[in-house]
Amino acid sequence: MAPTLSGYRRALDLFEDRVGGVPGDRWSAPSPCDRWTAREVAGHMISGQYAILALATGWPAPDAGGAGAGGVDVGAGGRPGEFATGDVLSAWHTARKECDAALTPEALRRPIPFGALGELPLIDFLGAYVLEPLVHAWDLARATGQPDRLDQDLVHHAFATAHVVAAGLRAAGRLGPALPPPPRADEQTRLLAFLGRAAGEPAG
Repeated sequence: MAPTLSGYRRALDLFEDRVGGVPGDRWSAPSPCDRWTAREVAGHMISGQYAILALATGWPAPDAGGAGAGGVDVGAGGRPGEFATGDVLSAWHTARKECDAALTPEALRRPIPFGALGELPLIDFLGAYVLEPLVHAWDLARATGQPDRLDQDLVHHAFATAHVVAAGLRAAGRLGPALPPPPRADEQTRLLAFLGRAAGEPAG
């Protein structure tokens, strides 16, 4: 079966729902991402859409995304909040719309670098990228008091990706050490623990 964008778009939908649910006074709340507020988590994901747009088109990538911690990093620099000034949901909608328009059949066949694995077609890269919006949706939910349950099919897919990319990210200092999951933890909790996140009290 040919790869599709279904999982990628479902993960973006989930993240978008959490952006839309952030109360106006909670954008400065600390998130489970070390040193990042809710606004910076959103900004990282917005910059990620522009970075994917760059991969699809060959244009220069943005330089304010931050290292992130979800798994498949496409941001750069360390100023993610710059992408989420003003109306964050509107900024997200704009970035997502522009990125989506660039994902033509030709662009999705474009080979792009994927670390030690060499090059992958962009559509396969986006399948792995599901990990990023999924985990950052959880980060945003925890920071702002929203429901933090994730799509379990996407969690299963993302966990497989995490096992592929985590060693390289940890070696580069972009992902913290795994935490031991609690006994009889479900797959979401085990994924989060693997990425250094404790599913206990909300961060904010």
